[in-house]
Amino acid sequence: MEGSTALKAEPSGRRVLESAVVRFAGDSGDGMQLTGSQFTLSTALAGNDLATFPDFPAEIRAPVGTTFGVSAFQINFGARLIKTSGDALDVLVAMNPAALKVDLPDLMPGGLLILDSGAFSERNLTKAGYAADPRKDGSLETYRVVEVDMSQMTLDAVKDSGLSKKEALRCKNMWALGLVYWMFGRKRKATQDWLQTKFAKRPELAEANIAALNAGHAFGETAEMGEDLAAFEVPEAKIAPGLYRNITGAEALSWGLVAGAEAAALKLVFCSYPITPASSLLHSLAGLKDMGVVTFQAEDEIAAVCAAIGASYAGGIGVTSSSGPGVALKTEALGLAISAELPLVVVNSQRAGPSTGMPTKTEQSDLYQSVFGRNGDSPLVVLAARSPADCFEVAIEAVRIATHYMTPVILLSDGYIANAAEPWAIPDAETLPRFPVAFEREPEGFHPFKRDPETLARTWAVPGTPDLEHRIGGIEKASDSGNISYDALNHQRMTDLRRDKVLRVAEDVPEQRLEQGGPDEELVVVGWGSTYGPISRAVDNLRNEGLSVAHLHLRHIWPLPRNLGGLLGGFEQILVPEMNDGQLVTLLRSEFLVPAESLSKVTGKPFKIVEIEAAVRARLEA
Repeated sequence: MEGSTALKAEPSGRRVLESAVVRFAGDSGDGMQLTGSQFTLSTALAGNDLATFPDFPAEIRAPVGTTFGVSAFQINFGARLIKTSGDALDVLVAMNPAALKVDLPDLMPGGLLILDSGAFSERNLTKAGYAADPRKDGSLETYRVVEVDMSQMTLDAVKDSGLSKKEALRCKNMWALGLVYWMFGRKRKATQDWLQTKFAKRPELAEANIAALNAGHAFGETAEMGEDLAAFEVPEAKIAPGLYRNITGAEALSWGLVAGAEAAALKLVFCSYPITPASSLLHSLAGLKDMGVVTFQAEDEIAAVCAAIGASYAGGIGVTSSSGPGVALKTEALGLAISAELPLVVVNSQRAGPSTGMPTKTEQSDLYQSVFGRNGDSPLVVLAARSPADCFEVAIEAVRIATHYMTPVILLSDGYIANAAEPWAIPDAETLPRFPVAFEREPEGFHPFKRDPETLARTWAVPGTPDLEHRIGGIEKASDSGNISYDALNHQRMTDLRRDKVLRVAEDVPEQRLEQGGPDEELVVVGWGSTYGPISRAVDNLRNEGLSVAHLHLRHIWPLPRNLGGLLGGFEQILVPEMNDGQLVTLLRSEFLVPAESLSKVTGKPFKIVEIEAAVRARLEA
């Protein structure tokens, strides 16, 4: 499990921790995401490794004080390598009864619970569904509870600001942040500078928030609450030297797509339609116009993907993005891109389904949709990113494969990866790959489905190139001319060619390797996507206990790596943790006839390390 581990006591009286897990939780109007992001910034500046988990409601504005409107931000940080956002909480800051009710189950026994007592009115308790005040009925006895009237202390701190009571109370998230800054020895300057920039047009708001931040910090310094409100220190992590910054999955995807377009010497044209949790990619790319990026917010999902296909036809790299429901609407157009054999990147930030499902909760349930979910025999390439930072490399790889093989590529992210953050070592631009595209310019012998004998990719002729006029579309084409063809044998030939072209991608990517362990272990845990962190930590813990277990993680979902069948065939047991009902298991069984077993979780939350450890132990001890 990833949680706090006390090492020693400093002469200053601060207790040194190897790592800690902190969650801020409150109403969606309490600024919990902002609070968490500022704590993340200060933690990164302190030199800790970290991973975050923003968790917010689907409702745009749920009734204040209800469990439906609880928003939370969790961060796991430490002096060691951090691979997940943490299993159990060491510290929970609950800004109201609803946040307490929703998030208390994740606080470890003996954990520190900080409550805003000013929010625990009878009305708020009723709205949260409490029959009795949990502070008085003994239900909090297993925790170290600190009650502070943050609401009143915030009002006191900002009383000279001239703000209304409503505006003043909006500063209480900064009061809470100041207290937690004191607890973990964090510096306030970066947040103070950020507040002054954010509220540059309303300096009274900046001054009020800074006053609340400082007041919370001062309370921690002066309150004599003993072990209940202790001061901690988390030393710097031993991280490889380099220039780092915090990055979310959406940011890493956007920069990776830009780097991929630059590597291919193409203009990036991003066409999308807003949908949770994919919209952040559009927001990020819209801010990169100085990098030559063109962004287009279409009127619907179908228009977005068709515009992206048009951009690729015109000689750019078309990219579109969505979540599962939106990708379903794009499906017919994906068939057009497959038939026309045009490069296209489709980013799917998966969320819980089916239908609208739980829009703000994470899931991995679009693997079937990605590999199989189109009419006709419609193969394309499917990749999956494992973490926020990994999105950068996977985005570049998606552009490379799409342009090299003239095929659509689906890149699978998810709600957790898109919104979570972790440190990212900024690469040297000179070391990034280069794979410039060569357009067809020679008229002699040209036809639009003339193929590269190695990749089977068709030639790419940009419209307007002299003497390269050609017909293209979704109707079947003759393999030797590109003209419309209804010939039965030709359709067989073209179906085989499209299939074989995609399968050849497996020869152009590295062979699958094991992340931990060797091929002679008794059990291998196979993962893909955002399960990487908890699987990696769980396997590491189990191997330290002497258990015979390995870890294998897939980036290339389709086609599967060329050596994967042989690698899996050497293990007695194969366990596949997935945030779906066993989709990768189906694929592995059908392709390799291996006894893969599913560990399914569809709660909208990432796997916990202890869940994977327990599943592995149960199978090894059976």
